[in-house]
Amino acid sequence: MSKRQTRLDDVRTHYARQMAAMSGSRDPRIERAFDLVPREAFLPPGPWQVVVNNQRIPTPTADPAFLYQNVLVAIDRDKGINNGEPFLHAAWIGAVAPQPGETVTQIGAGGGYYTAVLAVLVLPDGTVTGFEIDADLAADAAANLKPFDNATIIAVDAVTSAFSPSDIIYVNAGVVAPPLHWLKALKPGGRIVFPWRPAENIGVAVLARRAKRGFSARVLSSAWFIPCAGASDYHVTRRQPTPAEARHIKSIFLAQERPPDETAVAVYPDLWFSSANLT
Repeated sequence: MSKRQTRLDDVRTHYARQMAAMSGSRDPRIERAFDLVPREAFLPPGPWQVVVNNQRIPTPTADPAFLYQNVLVAIDRDKGINNGEPFLHAAWIGAVAPQPGETVTQIGAGGGYYTAVLAVLVLPDGTVTGFEIDADLAADAAANLKPFDNATIIAVDAVTSAFSPSDIIYVNAGVVAPPLHWLKALKPGGRIVFPWRPAENIGVAVLARRAKRGFSARVLSSAWFIPCAGASDYHVTRRQPTPAEARHIKSIFLAQERPPDETAVAVYPDLWFSSANLT
């Protein structure tokens, strides 16, 4: 093994330990997954542009060691598509806690990097299906994921397409509200994590878990993602939350199962967010 490869392996191992710490999870498989999946394999050839405070900074060379830090890496500058912030995704992965054998649906697979990490975490017998509406990006992701037999990319719109019952739904695009069929696709105890954009000045990551009736919900962090085509129309909103209300949601209900009540802080045609715990 060359000295350069040894150095890169050490850098990736250090990065993986940071991801495990950021996940807030005691699951040692998270560190292993980030150590196993090479970030550079899911990006265009280097040198790359890392994004810091909305500024694009080119890496000095095509050395992959520059990628193993908590930075966005541009994939398509014109479309504003990037590889995703590692610390944020590590925290999401720790929160949804993928388990061996589970079925994961990812909405907005991008280049497939986090698809691959999720695929490692549900081995053996688990699967990840990534929806990617951008046909070129979907083709790239499918090529990047060839070594991962349990990962599949579908180049269709997840807002208008049905998908299989899922233990985890992992959303990488901002939504005013999650489409009804996403929530209905969750199995009992299933989890969904998504960037919630109920107003122009609100961007938070929400983790929800399906219960017998309704979904427990909590905000994980701030999160600003590109809008999800077909699920970003503010005009469907019947009640818009304030920033403070959005950060203190505790549950989500389907309107057909329970109409909005005095605890409602955000209301849409098919569902609503509540400030009250599930009972």
